[in-house]
Amino acid sequence: MTKKELVNAIAADAGLSIKDAGKALNAFVGAFGKSMKKGQRIQLPGLGTFKVDKRSARVVRNLNVPAKKVVKFKAAPALNKGL
Repeated sequence: MTKKELVNAIAADAGLSIKDAGKALNAFVGAFGKSMKKGQRIQLPGLGTFKVDKRSARVVRNLNVPAKKVVKFKAAPALNKGL
């Protein structure tokens, strides 16, 4: 699904204009990114949990890969049932 398709789906489901649905999606993505940068955990019931985790430095095929932070996602049981 592309961003445009998602905005159209949100607009149709929520009864919003496409412009307002686009603004709402952009606001959500911005708030989500700020929370992740702070290292906060985000729980969305029915969807799952996002959290920031630290990946340690390691050697992969004779290359040194530095330590970094990554976002991990754990799906909610309700989401897994529907798959």
